[in-house]
Amino acid sequence: MTLANLAPTDLALTIAPEALGFADTFELLQQPLPWIGQERAETAARFGLTMDQPDYNLFVLGEVGSGRSTLLQQVMREVAATRQVPPDLCYLHNFDAPEKPRALRLPPGQGKLLRQLMAQMSKTLQKEIPQRLVGPDFKAESAHIEKTYKLEEAKAYAELDAFAEARNFALYRENGHLVFTLLGAKGNALTESEARSLPKEKRAQIDQAEQELHAEITRFLDKTRPIERVMNEGLAALRRQIIKPLLEHELQGIRLGLKKQIKDSVKLGNYLDQVMHDVLDNLDVFRVADVDADDELRLEELAAVLSRLRVNLVVDNDGLTGAPVIIEDNPSYHSLFGSIEYQAEEDVLLTDFSRIRAGSLLKAHGGFLMLHVRDLLADELVWEKLRRFSRTGRLQIEEPMQMMAPMATVSLTPEALDLSVKIVLIGATEEYYLLQEADPEFARRFRVKVDFAESFAASAQTYAASSVFVSHTCQRLGLPHFTAAAVAQLLQDAHREVDDQTRQSATFARMEALVMEAAAVCQARGGTKVDGADVSAALQARQLRHNYPDQRMQETITDGERLISLQGEKTGQINGLTQIDLGDYRFGFPVRVTAHTSAGED
Repeated sequence: MTLANLAPTDLALTIAPEALGFADTFELLQQPLPWIGQERAETAARFGLTMDQPDYNLFVLGEVGSGRSTLLQQVMREVAATRQVPPDLCYLHNFDAPEKPRALRLPPGQGKLLRQLMAQMSKTLQKEIPQRLVGPDFKAESAHIEKTYKLEEAKAYAELDAFAEARNFALYRENGHLVFTLLGAKGNALTESEARSLPKEKRAQIDQAEQELHAEITRFLDKTRPIERVMNEGLAALRRQIIKPLLEHELQGIRLGLKKQIKDSVKLGNYLDQVMHDVLDNLDVFRVADVDADDELRLEELAAVLSRLRVNLVVDNDGLTGAPVIIEDNPSYHSLFGSIEYQAEEDVLLTDFSRIRAGSLLKAHGGFLMLHVRDLLADELVWEKLRRFSRTGRLQIEEPMQMMAPMATVSLTPEALDLSVKIVLIGATEEYYLLQEADPEFARRFRVKVDFAESFAASAQTYAASSVFVSHTCQRLGLPHFTAAAVAQLLQDAHREVDDQTRQSATFARMEALVMEAAAVCQARGGTKVDGADVSAALQARQLRHNYPDQRMQETITDGERLISLQGEKTGQINGLTQIDLGDYRFGFPVRVTAHTSAGED
């Protein structure tokens, strides 16, 4: 191996500003921001995001600050813009099993429309039904039905009254009950004491007559109850007949209002049919009562009926221009998988379909969801639920701690949903290989590895792309633009970061931080453009903030605490230079290396 002496100028890379081809970064604003030095990662990301087969989720690995999250979000939005907008998702009341709300998918924007149409129908029903139930048509027909009943009932009552009178009893009605009183010889009502003073034989006859009257009253009730039931059924049928055209008109308006083709049209049709039956079965609660207490109870029942007509729009994609892109920075159980809200009433936790809330997975259906591995691994419940979802592709919204609730809970099991979500996991290299070994089944669901490089070979193209990055950073943060000399200083620092004159650091977060710090120096001196001196000053200021350990160790040499011989020779001892890396700062430090020998056992 040939050794060569290096001059001090050979130890540092110098980039000529004029070789960059621009005066300042303002000239580069119109150029698109590329993936700098990450061609492999970009190819893998585009492949994974456009692959529509299951289990082709993405695992993005790389160092913090490499731009892995930002660049993936950028390409996710690009791909999402080419895709169709996914449907809205609603939860509806299940009339057959209220504890199992039904899910309904509608074309984007139709969920909000359905909710508006159902709310408008509820208002119309509250206004129109009471009016129609007191209208002349209804009054005439109901009066005819009631008259028929009253005639039959009056005839039966007259027979009963004659039966009672023949046995010296006066019969009359009181608060809806039949009451009879024993009459004396003169036709006056006997008191209890007068009745006791009668002869024993007479009292026996009265008891016998009273028993016969009780039996006759029972026969009267048995006869009139079916007649009353027929009357009530007739009145109910009349109410249904009067209100049904109104309901049919309103529901037909809803069907016509949802003009787009609906995949779940059969499910929606069945739901609207059940809405009609439910309203027709509860027309009594729409009638205005005469008594305040009854009206309060009626209003509660009416509110319950109308609540069943609400539409819980859990995912509203109205206004989207492509597939959704969800960045979940706080993947708790509820925020990721959805939740069911509860309300405490009289020591019981109550809920219904209107309290179902969507999580990020539901909102990302048909699109992309970005998560960070470290956040997921911090919560075992979240990790296990995500593993189960990645295996089945089916999401069940549930409350994991429901069984441990301190109060009695009304359970709810919303209809489970099949979802199509492309998951993008962001993690470190160590986390990727740890999952490969510890959980191979889960790793199999992430078949696309997007590996971000720590550094890349420098070239004129990478210099130009890095300059565009600086230009866009200045524009995004509202900072003064950089001169070519200042950009050259930034590029030289990127080389120094990886200790290689032929490669640049891929940690653009460091360059972005240096851009902000140099811009602050420029603004402090009142400059309009950042020049090379500003970047140098920012680097020196950064070094001053971080180099206390370096300074202190240098002082141990000057103070005589550490002894380093610089002249002469000594057997088994040489001077060396070591590098100390504290994470946020690196520095070199002289050390003495010694060797000891000793005789072996043999």
